[in-house]
Amino acid sequence: MSLDYRMVIKDTDAAAAELRKLVPDTMAAFGALSRAAQAPGALDGKTKELIALAISVATRCDACIAYHARGASRMGATREEIAEMLAVAIQMGGGPSLNYAAQALAAYDQFHAPVARDGVI
Repeated sequence: MSLDYRMVIKDTDAAAAELRKLVPDTMAAFGALSRAAQAPGALDGKTKELIALAISVATRCDACIAYHARGASRMGATREEIAEMLAVAIQMGGGPSLNYAAQALAAYDQFHAPVARDGVI
């Protein structure tokens, strides 16, 4: 299976916007929780994104993988750091995590690859 993780985010964001209209308090509370949990503290932002991506693999959440692969890339995680984190996720989650780890690496690669601008990479 090949997913376009940018489209996964786009589609999830659109669906979440609709949900936000129906349950605004819940969505606002979740946003506040996310900002608080991801704020730098004893752990930096990159480490927190790596943890979130590992949990995304373990819980088998395609949208979570997309968001946290993008976040890890934005925070400067290297492909080697992603691979080592995925090894731990596989160790903790077995075969299903192995399959989602492969997808998480593909997602990271999509977000970390140079983006074409005006046809030039």
